[in-house]
Amino acid sequence: MSHSPIKIQLPLSEETARSLVAGDVVSLSGVMYSARDAVHKKLCELLDAGEPLPIEIDGQTIYYMGPSPTKPGNVIGSAGPTTSYRMDAYAPTLIAIGLKGMVGKGERGSNVVEAMKKHGAVYFAATGGAAALIARSIKEAEVVAFPELGPEAIRRLVVEDFEVIVAQDSHGGNLYKEGVEKFKEAV
Repeated sequence: MSHSPIKIQLPLSEETARSLVAGDVVSLSGVMYSARDAVHKKLCELLDAGEPLPIEIDGQTIYYMGPSPTKPGNVIGSAGPTTSYRMDAYAPTLIAIGLKGMVGKGERGSNVVEAMKKHGAVYFAATGGAAALIARSIKEAEVVAFPELGPEAIRRLVVEDFEVIVAQDSHGGNLYKEGVEKFKEAV
């Protein structure tokens, strides 16, 4: 098994998203957006009302992150992942309009998995507890929508060599389940 990461330039195409399998180590470079549950709810409300979204979703990757305050001289504060299941009620709607990548921590629900399979999206896990290290991969961070949400506002992030692992893929592969099975076999 190769440990050198698969290098991907964002935004993600459906072809690239579908080419990834659970367990792949990936290095993302380019633009992604940060958004958590409050933003997801607002985005879905805008869609329901037929209103335009403040960012283009098609081909994008969303990082489920709320940064800590930025220290002087830094681009962003600690930038660790948040628990992804809080976005599960909204993610299928965004996947259906073109969201291709999601980054967070923890397993996704069956509704998200079905949307990923249907529309060719991928879920990446970032390492919880490594927020300061992750922040080093973020070269630019700018609030682009919902500034009233403070740390939960949508940020446009320019990332370089942002390492993640494919946790759940568009084929139903699930590292959370497969990892447990491999551990059981080894014991």
